[in-house]
Amino acid sequence: MRYPSIVHHGAVSGVTGSCHQLRMDAEHSLLVDCGLFQGTETSPGGGAGANRLEIEFSLAGILALVATHVHIDHVGRIPYLLAAGFKGPILCSEPSAKLLPIVLEDAFKLGFSRDQDKVARYLKLIEQRIVALPYKTWFSLVDSAQLQARIRLQRAGHILGSAYVEVDLHYPATGVRKRVVFSGDLGAPHAPILPAPKALHRADILVIESTYGDRLHEDRRNRRKRLEAVLEQALADQGTVLIPAFSIGRTQELLYELEDILHRRARRNQLPLPAGERVGVRGSASAIDWHNLPIILDSPLASRFTRVYRELEPFWDVEALARVRGGRKPLTFDNLLTVDSHQAHLAMVNRLAQTGQPAIVIAGNGMCSSGRIVNYLKAMLGDVRHNVLFVGYQAEGTIGRQIKRFGPKGGFVEMDGQRYDIRAQVHTMGGYSAHADQKGLLGFVTRMRHWPSEVRIVHGERTVKERFARTLVQCLAKKGHVVEVVIAE
Repeated sequence: MRYPSIVHHGAVSGVTGSCHQLRMDAEHSLLVDCGLFQGTETSPGGGAGANRLEIEFSLAGILALVATHVHIDHVGRIPYLLAAGFKGPILCSEPSAKLLPIVLEDAFKLGFSRDQDKVARYLKLIEQRIVALPYKTWFSLVDSAQLQARIRLQRAGHILGSAYVEVDLHYPATGVRKRVVFSGDLGAPHAPILPAPKALHRADILVIESTYGDRLHEDRRNRRKRLEAVLEQALADQGTVLIPAFSIGRTQELLYELEDILHRRARRNQLPLPAGERVGVRGSASAIDWHNLPIILDSPLASRFTRVYRELEPFWDVEALARVRGGRKPLTFDNLLTVDSHQAHLAMVNRLAQTGQPAIVIAGNGMCSSGRIVNYLKAMLGDVRHNVLFVGYQAEGTIGRQIKRFGPKGGFVEMDGQRYDIRAQVHTMGGYSAHADQKGLLGFVTRMRHWPSEVRIVHGERTVKERFARTLVQCLAKKGHVVEVVIAE
């Protein structure tokens, strides 16, 4: 076998279950991510879907696991990896080292046990395994006469702590040097809170995600205006806007943007009305009391992540830090209400379903396959006053995908064996994806000074990967480069 070689244990038949094994030589491997599969997506062998979580590959020779970021589809199977006998360190960025134990505690409670003693022992094990790496700093994995291997993390701009992984390999006996890069999930430029992705200098082999490899996102300013317009339209109906969102990354980004909308509205309301303009009436967009509009975060996990996000303020971007210096509170503004206990959650669902008070609810999970958002959907999908706003990718086989597909047609969805008609309005805002779009992905490759000889495309639906591959080949050809572009299987 020729080395290095790469085996993909996930994110090849869809966008979840990211797990890639870099075989550096016959004795040493590196694992990049170990995530959950979601919806109907499966492992490469077709067997490990959302309900099968065991590790299907040998752990022999795997020195370490690198977590590119802490989303569940990249780290959710770590408890099962440890149960299978993995003894190596878990390498990640410094912000991810703060966030990862929270994710893995939740995964352990869902998959193994809620016994507090067992959870405490498990978390102690996790904390002993985590090695926090500063960005832009090389870390040695192997230093022998046969192989010298080191890794470095660079900012990926996807969520706080996200990184792409550079692996430098040197084989002293032959003098061969290779740099292998795993993109993880790349972020869109100008994302709230996050510094932009660090430009990639060089790679010999690049493994790159392609979630949105066939489309372009709208720019952030237009995106915020459209979010505000959708909220205006929805709230004028005296109903609730339900936003399914994963607990980390998307939730904090939404809170940041909602605070900005409220801040701008407050400034606008301080100005005198133009001559002849009147205050709006009930049922009109101008009648919304933005100053007292409740923004409800109904997710204990998201609340914990948001607190840690605030603690990680030194890793925020320049814009966010400038807002803090100006006295604003991007993640702790006055309109924000948090719901923690299950009893309080049920009371909030009933209150919003039965009253005519406008509100915005952010609840997990992002694809509606579980979590508190499901109770809101059961209570509100059948009422035309309410609105569902999707701001993230909906994987095939998830409740979110079905609502997105059938809602505009006046269809229905089944949850827990019961049929629910969809009368609520359904909106989709793809511009709020935390993933880079086609332009961003192409730029990540083409801005390199030293071009790869091979690009392996993962983490995308089949048709999307094929379109991105064709576009990438055409783009490289125009620049006079011939690169082997492979759709990973």
